[in-house]
Amino acid sequence: MNDIPLSILLGILALLLLLSAFFSGSETALMTLNRYRLQHLVKQKHRGAIKAHQLLKRPDRLIGLILLGNNFVNILASAIATLIAIRVGGDEAIAPATALLTIAVLIFSEVTPKTLAALRPETLAFISAWIYTPLLKVFYPIVWIVNAASNVLLLIVGVNPKKAKKDALDKDELKSIVSDTDHLLPARYQNMLLSILDLESASVEDIMTQRKEIVGIDLEDSMEDIIEQLRNSPHTRLPVYKKNIDRVIGFLHIRNVLSRITHADFDKQIITDSLVKPFFIPASTSIHKQMQIFKTEKLRIGLVVDEYGDVQGLVTLDDLLQEIVGELVAEEPDIKVQKDGSYLVDAGVTVRELNRVTHWDLPTEGPKTLNGLIIEYMETIPEPGTSIKLHGHILEILQRDDNTVKFVRFHPQIELQ
Repeated sequence: MNDIPLSILLGILALLLLLSAFFSGSETALMTLNRYRLQHLVKQKHRGAIKAHQLLKRPDRLIGLILLGNNFVNILASAIATLIAIRVGGDEAIAPATALLTIAVLIFSEVTPKTLAALRPETLAFISAWIYTPLLKVFYPIVWIVNAASNVLLLIVGVNPKKAKKDALDKDELKSIVSDTDHLLPARYQNMLLSILDLESASVEDIMTQRKEIVGIDLEDSMEDIIEQLRNSPHTRLPVYKKNIDRVIGFLHIRNVLSRITHADFDKQIITDSLVKPFFIPASTSIHKQMQIFKTEKLRIGLVVDEYGDVQGLVTLDDLLQEIVGELVAEEPDIKVQKDGSYLVDAGVTVRELNRVTHWDLPTEGPKTLNGLIIEYMETIPEPGTSIKLHGHILEILQRDDNTVKFVRFHPQIELQ
């Protein structure tokens, strides 16, 4: 080594620092690749992506190869730097040379390439994949020995590398990704995707029309009242019952009788003969499952019942679709944002809908409507003018009737500070 010119030693040292930078940067690039974009590129037959994907199937082998190369060049660089120091300044120059080499490795072979790789991972990852693929075949015996020793140590501390879980997004992580796509998707489409992700966790009880709000035909009413109701109904399908909704006998499609209303012989029997058998839905049925049931049974409406068979509400196919498309088809939203940042809210709105519009996290496990949530919290029906702090949000009761809260105002969040 003493016969090698100093200029060549410096050239070798520079080359080793460059190789160290390559190993460090490529490790970061390969490990920070977006796995889902990588899979997309593989499907597009991108050759570099295919090789990177193959390498990442066994990350233990890849990391073993990279660290083998990186440590080798760093140790060799240290030896060369020591030799150069002795040539230039004797033994006294070894300490300064070590310090300079440490700074050079840190800046040029670690921080800079790793930062660049983190910012532009695909470029370096796909290039390095072409290099690592043949290198892994050449040095496989050494890599295998290193990995075997490492795996033994992991087993000693209770970690089994063979049983490591594969990276997979759960629902909450996927929702976070969708929420972070402001620059790619309009807010209304984000809400649609988030609603779809929530279909499994939501039940028909969360979106049903409450029992007291069900509009139907009572056969105990006079024919004049029934005819007037049929003519002015905003709904195309109505439940038909006797005295109360628990005694429903069927659903009436208004179109089937509308043309006969003016006939002199139009009576309650004609209405009864035009009914479709009522369909009952357990309150715990998920929205996703109910959509499948409606599709299979070719139905558009059903009554939601509790464990005792009592009617709790009504759900239509339109309600289920509304849960997905949300504000795209909403004509008169129950939640109105005011100029001062407050929210004027119909207390009959579901907690889920309120959370979706405001991005809050009010509990959905208990009462399904805001009115129910307020009454459960207060243990009474509060008077207008009452202000409460409901799960971290200050609201004021604006209107109530005998047994429900009608309208409330949520004050701007700044007031909570």
